Amino acid sequence: MASGLFALLDDIAGIAKVAASSVDDVVAQATKAGTKAAGIVIDDAAVTPRYAVGFAASRELPIIWKIALGSLKNKLLFLLPGALILALVAPWLITPLLMMGGVYLCYEGAEKILELVVPHATAIPAAAGQAVLDPKLLEEQKIAGAIKTDFILSAEIMAITLSTVTTASFQMQAIVLALVGIGITVLVYGAVALIVKADDIGLALARQPFAPVRWFGRGLVISMPHFLTTLSAVGTAAMLWVGGGIILHGLETFGLTALGHASHAVAAAVAAMLPLGGVLEWLTGAVFSALFGLIVGGIAIVAMHSIVQPIMKGLRKTRQPA
Repeated sequence: MASGLFALLDDIAGIAKVAASSVDDVVAQATKAGTKAAGIVIDDAAVTPRYAVGFAASRELPIIWKIALGSLKNKLLFLLPGALILALVAPWLITPLLMMGGVYLCYEGAEKILELVVPHATAIPAAAGQAVLDPKLLEEQKIAGAIKTDFILSAEIMAITLSTVTTASFQMQAIVLALVGIGITVLVYGAVALIVKADDIGLALARQPFAPVRWFGRGLVISMPHFLTTLSAVGTAAMLWVGGGIILHGLETFGLTALGHASHAVAAAVAAMLPLGGVLEWLTGAVFSALFGLIVGGIAIVAMHSIVQPIMKGLRKTRQPA
């Protein structure tokens, strides 16, 4: 009896070790995927606060909450099943789709830089007496627009995640995709909520009698515009870095290794010449990827404005009734 009990306990301990190992593996895979998607996460956090700008303070957090729920719906109800089906039916499509997403990221990053160099025309303000859009309808439109933008970014996040677990089991892929989807949504929209309410928090602290707290509150209010500008710049750089890196890696997968080898060679040379070699090697590789991404983005902008948009306009004209 005792030996049977000890054998049972030993089996339970073995199962527990396997379960713990599986949990560690899932967490490691999810962390790896989340790290690869860092550029998109930063850009998402930089872009989203603008959707709550212009509304009453009492509506800011509800708007962010609705966008976050829409983001979760995008990831868990649409993109996750789609990614799993893709992995089962056509895994060979993962890399090309990932590269297409990389081109989109490069295009968006290059567009933001172009906007800094050649600002777009500002919208003409509404004329006096013109009907003003209902605040509730405006809020719904803003939320819908944010969720549509999030769908594209979320699709890239899920594609990057799937590319890191292509050799894992179906169950592992599903769990990692779900964990990354939920974790990144909580991270992004939690950060967005803090950013959006930072001014209110700063104002509340600035009214406190304790001088250091009051100074901190004032500093928070003063620094937030600069922080948002910096975050936007970092997000743009991250989009180019991640997008360019995805395309370079995809080219290597298809046997076109020249650019990838050049990137590694330049990074290794910089690391060999200067101290802090490991950090500088990574930074050099990231800069190389970002510059390549900027070139790809510039080509994409030219193609969009010179080829795609004229074709789309022509198709719209042919569909219009005579």
